Amino acid sequence: MSVADAVFDGHYRAFLFDMDGTLLTSIAAAERVWTTWALRHGVNVETFLPTIHGARAVDTIRRLDLPGIDPDVEAAWITEAEMQDVNGVVEVAGAVAFLKDLPADRWTIVTSAPLGLALRRMAAAGIPRPDVMVTADDVSDGKPNPDCYLIAAQRLGVEIGECLIFEDATVGIQAAEAAGADLRIVTSTHAHPLDTPHAAFFDYQPLQAVVDGEGWLRIARR
Repeated sequence: MSVADAVFDGHYRAFLFDMDGTLLTSIAAAERVWTTWALRHGVNVETFLPTIHGARAVDTIRRLDLPGIDPDVEAAWITEAEMQDVNGVVEVAGAVAFLKDLPADRWTIVTSAPLGLALRRMAAAGIPRPDVMVTADDVSDGKPNPDCYLIAAQRLGVEIGECLIFEDATVGIQAAEAAGADLRIVTSTHAHPLDTPHAAFFDYQPLQAVVDGEGWLRIARR
């Protein structure tokens, strides 16, 4: 696989990873649950499903502005259903090996999933739990609001401008851009090309994370 040279540019204090679509693929499982929910509430499945990725469930439901719907109650139903369905949840190829290259205190996961669901999916995919995580439970306003990434950098004790963020979804990219960090886009779960100016790669198989002689994190060819 050819990887654009720009993927290897830059050096950083920490790597911040989105989870769904970036470290693991949960699209099929998520879409099964959301399809059931959408049909129950008379929402057009075909136009609705592309809007669910990368955002908190409660924010996705609020955007619909359906009458007589309590977004918090519905989001809780979605989360419970997703906890029960992890069939087909697997790592993005090479993700686990890439994470194992990283010092434990130099990376984190920043996800729109609640903590319980995140851990369930990570376990299903074999993704290790980092020392620091930021989940839907930690913010009052989810992606594209940048707070989640700013909190992650703060918890790691680094400046956001010294972080590299790995994303796959539009709202996550917007959050990362608003936070002021560099970005790399993971495309293996995309059915169609994503229009983005940021350097992109398909999966982690040809990549490794290295720490250079001055303590900076870099992406290198494996």
